[in-house]
Amino acid sequence: MKHQRKSHTELSNIYFWTATIHKWKHLLNDDLNKQLIIDYINKLSSDGLITVYAFVIMPNHIHLIWQQNKKNGKESPFGSFLKYTAHQLLKILKEKGAAGEFAVQAANKSHEIWQRDSLAIEIFSRKVAEQKLNYIHANPIKGIWKLAESEIDYFYSSARFYETGIDDFGFLKNIFIELE
Repeated sequence: MKHQRKSHTELSNIYFWTATIHKWKHLLNDDLNKQLIIDYINKLSSDGLITVYAFVIMPNHIHLIWQQNKKNGKESPFGSFLKYTAHQLLKILKEKGAAGEFAVQAANKSHEIWQRDSLAIEIFSRKVAEQKLNYIHANPIKGIWKLAESEIDYFYSSARFYETGIDDFGFLKNIFIELE
């Protein structure tokens, strides 16, 4: 079954969600940029806005399995995530003199950090959860990436949590407890 690419999500449902850096640029190669992503996910989680079941941060995209619990003011948590991290990443780029790579000609903005086509696929069963979890955790060691020798060796991922039960980030919940 082919899923239509969409970013619309409903509160309380669990989704496999992907966001990609504009033009697939490798903005998330830098560990400081990855940490910025982790810190904001942690904030949204601590504030009770999201529940995070799995994630991986790749050089040019992120995958999350998460649930949005409530709005952040008027914004969806994923909208807040994209907006806040874009502003922070742009600030870093400007400090380095590299913001020009993300310049766009648009009526509502001068730079674009995240592509507008984030993907949300609802997770409605244990089988779908297993498939998406395996995909996320294999991402750093498959194909062109080769970012680590094994899934649990790649730090910016929830693979170690599912293998050992140790949450290095302080925000992970086991999806299989949720789907029991």
